[in-house]
Amino acid sequence: MGEIEQKPSPGSRLGAPENSGVSTLEHGQKLPPTPSGKLMSIKIQMLDDTQEAFEVPQRAPGKVLLDAVCNHLNLVEGDYFGLEFPDHKKITVWLDLLKPIVKQIRRPKHVVVKFVVKFFPPDHTQLQEELTRYLFALQVKQDLAQGRLTCNDTSAALLISHIVQSEIGDFDEASDREHLAKNKYIPQQDALEDKIVEFHHNHIGQTPAESDFQLLEIARRLEMYGIRLHPAKDREGTKINLAVANTGILVFQGFTKINAFNWAKVRKLSFKRKRFLIKLRPDANSSYQDTLEFLMASRDFCKSFWKICVEHHAFFRLFEEPKPKPKPVLFSRGSSFRFSGRTQKQVLDYVKEGGHKKVQFERKHSKIQSIRSLATPPTEPNSEVPKQAQQRASPPPGAAPEPAGAPPGAAPAAPEERPSPAPPRSPAGGGRAGGAPRAPAEEEEEDGAAAAAAEDRSPQSKAQPPQPSTELSINSQGGAVPASVILSPNLSPDTKQSSPLVSPLLNDQACPRTDDEEEGRRKRFPTDKAYFIAKEVSTTERTYLKDLEVITSWFQSTVSKEDAMPEALKSLIFPNFEPLHKFHTSFLKETEQRLALWEGRSNAHIRGDYQRIGDVLLKNIQGMKQLAAHLWKHSEALEALETGIRSSRRLENLCRDFELQKVCYLPLNTFLLRPLHRLMHYKQVLERLCKHHPPSHPDFRDCRAALAEITEMVAQLHGTMIKMENFQKLHELKKDLIGIDNLVIPGREFIRLGSLSKLSGKGLQQRMFFLFNDVLLYTSRGLTASNQFKVHGQLPLYGMTIEESEDEWGVPHCLTLRGQRQSIIVAASSRSEMEKWVEDIQMAIDLAEKSSGPTPEFLASSPPDNKSPDEATVADQESEDDLSASRTSLERQAPHRGNTMVHVCWHRNTSVSMVDFSVAVENQLSGNLLRKFKNSNGWQKLWVVFTNFCLFFYKSHQDNHPLASLPLLGYSLTIPSESEDIHKDYVFKLHFKSHVYYFRAESEYTFERWMEVIRSATSSASRAHILSHKESHVY
Repeated sequence: MGEIEQKPSPGSRLGAPENSGVSTLEHGQKLPPTPSGKLMSIKIQMLDDTQEAFEVPQRAPGKVLLDAVCNHLNLVEGDYFGLEFPDHKKITVWLDLLKPIVKQIRRPKHVVVKFVVKFFPPDHTQLQEELTRYLFALQVKQDLAQGRLTCNDTSAALLISHIVQSEIGDFDEASDREHLAKNKYIPQQDALEDKIVEFHHNHIGQTPAESDFQLLEIARRLEMYGIRLHPAKDREGTKINLAVANTGILVFQGFTKINAFNWAKVRKLSFKRKRFLIKLRPDANSSYQDTLEFLMASRDFCKSFWKICVEHHAFFRLFEEPKPKPKPVLFSRGSSFRFSGRTQKQVLDYVKEGGHKKVQFERKHSKIQSIRSLATPPTEPNSEVPKQAQQRASPPPGAAPEPAGAPPGAAPAAPEERPSPAPPRSPAGGGRAGGAPRAPAEEEEEDGAAAAAAEDRSPQSKAQPPQPSTELSINSQGGAVPASVILSPNLSPDTKQSSPLVSPLLNDQACPRTDDEEEGRRKRFPTDKAYFIAKEVSTTERTYLKDLEVITSWFQSTVSKEDAMPEALKSLIFPNFEPLHKFHTSFLKETEQRLALWEGRSNAHIRGDYQRIGDVLLKNIQGMKQLAAHLWKHSEALEALETGIRSSRRLENLCRDFELQKVCYLPLNTFLLRPLHRLMHYKQVLERLCKHHPPSHPDFRDCRAALAEITEMVAQLHGTMIKMENFQKLHELKKDLIGIDNLVIPGREFIRLGSLSKLSGKGLQQRMFFLFNDVLLYTSRGLTASNQFKVHGQLPLYGMTIEESEDEWGVPHCLTLRGQRQSIIVAASSRSEMEKWVEDIQMAIDLAEKSSGPTPEFLASSPPDNKSPDEATVADQESEDDLSASRTSLERQAPHRGNTMVHVCWHRNTSVSMVDFSVAVENQLSGNLLRKFKNSNGWQKLWVVFTNFCLFFYKSHQDNHPLASLPLLGYSLTIPSESEDIHKDYVFKLHFKSHVYYFRAESEYTFERWMEVIRSATSSASRAHILSHKESHVY
């Protein structure tokens, strides 16, 4: 072994000129001088599993070793690769290109350094060299074998079939099975052998280069493509995995992506000891905290991940290598680590300039030799394109580009385009004015060390001559994923024509979409955010009118047929709802007329005067103030109805039967509070309008005046609303419980309900717990037709103590509740659930301690009914004792609504608090969505109403009752991954276990609103966070 300069490469043996092909040199630069001194030998394991030894000076920086490997391979695009090795603590780390090798690899004789792919671009067509794609294909093969690249059986078989095609050539069943018997590409390969052989039969005639291309085409759609998981915990102690990709930082639970923070939203990355911190840019529409914190196993793990994030951000986001920081004069604070090497932009520019000649390379595992041409005519692009890919990517002259959702074979959009709560593609102009967004500050360590912010270099910020095909496209792909991460693949080596690797779908930044539906929609509707806010007023007003009709039409009709409701109660309810229905019918009509003018569907020539909604809202809110007397009566009506139900068996039966009708999709008493809730919705809409409009906007003054009016009304009704929500919830819970009658008493407040496991002699048994401000009830689900919950016991909170007892009982997330007369051991389903219960129980104990004293026992059987004498029928002739027993159990066994929140919490093994219910009241939404099931092809247009933690589906907004409902507690809300082939804008995904639904909104604003309200139902925040939220939206 000699020095690296003297070692002949395959290229030099073939007579080709030396090609530096290193990641840190600009065009025309030479290799940096290699430090002299004692040499050390380092073993490098290549991607084809061969090992090569390289001798480098001990004091040489890591970049010298990486350059030597790239030279050895004649690799031009070496910037995508890196060297990794286990450090002295057995943590796998990347070789720092700026530090001396000897300071990083302490015992080089005993360490094998691996040459692997480090940066996975969003689109494999950006890899211009066949050799580069071959090495990427080897990395995919390696990740499959090691279980890093997880996928379903079909995808795995398809991937392996392309690997087999590249290694042994065309299909021959005997050869295939023999080859598969000798080579294991995936742990459970035997079960997939028939599928692999079947797929391989379809690849006849495909060259190894084409197989590599197709392999990468499939792999890049997989969620785990290029992902390396780093174990961590969130603030609640839940075990998660962090990863970094070209788009930003990803959060996984197991192998499922649950969140993503793209570079555009990250302001600063830092770490302090074991804590990894992500500081986000302020966003009014986001529910995330300003700084997110994750706990890793050790400081070394944390710093290693932080470095990887810094490098990924610089490689994909910056236009040039960041300049080194000046050395401090006195002392240093923070890490001096920085990214060293070319950025992806520089790599693409370098390859575009060309000048290097292509040489032969050997595919170690392939029986087919691959030759790269030794000379390339200057008029042709340097990138080599497999024939099939070229035919697929370039449509014939005059052919329209394939629309989103094209048939198999069309190249899809980049795999990481949908990772966070923002639309995959936003309308033009969605990017930050004046250029690309700023890069996050990346450097902070230990004791609040200094942070250095690197800025993205935007083409708009520099005066440059126009370069049609080489200009970097940085149009925003949406708030979640900036296109400045997804570099345009239209950077071809020939400045006069685009790369033949670019298909219309891959080059979405440059080619207009041809989806007729999308284009038609965008032409028809305005794109101003204020228009979509006004449209939300219209859609939610339709739902509100339908809710009013449940009382004014359906319930009134039912009551009129039965002589069960006293006249005094009728006169209290219906005359106070009918004026509201009449008023809001007119309000909806006026709103829809304004939207028609705004859209240009009528009087188009004067529509410019009508692109506002504040004047309509101001006029109608002033009109609502005249109806305030009716609003004040609603709380009285709710109390009178519940009193009437307690005193009249016939009225109780009537109301129970009405609740079972499809039109009554929520508990009846909820509809009585709808007018109070609607005032809050108007306030929220006006707050968004005032925030959107600048003070100079013609609509701002009306919006602000309307906001002042509605805020005054909401403030007057605030106390009543809080009281009535608790009153309504207590009565709703009473219907779900057996064995308790005096649940609703003055001063009692509901706090939380949910499923916990109770430890008994039989082991852990699921129980439903109900927490109030004075007592904790635990129940089991009854086996009767009513599906109600039977109360087993109560623990008065006065004098209770609570302590974690995981270690004592060996049960995860375990608590011991010690009352004055009884103690119980319970376990939650997760750490976060346990913390919610601990927080709320402790708060309830504190409230009980401040009260006058212990709560009296209230699990005794009910007192006799106080029914009016004329209601005693022949069937009711029974003793008072029998009557009281039937009132608490058997009579309630009539058909009972099975999807109440109590039942949902039981089945999903979760909990929900009164604070969550109050927030849910604010987060109501309705409108048209397109729905798609996991295994279906088409999208179905539905009218969707979100309320009470549930989605209700209607065929149209004119329908009187929903077709189906979907309770959302326990569901995960994400953006579809590329592997799911959802090539549409504004799509979000709901999944729970094997249940998967896709929904598609019509605009960026509506997409964000649906994400916002659904997230409130799928993931409840901490009490402190929600309370602070509610303070900012006072009723």
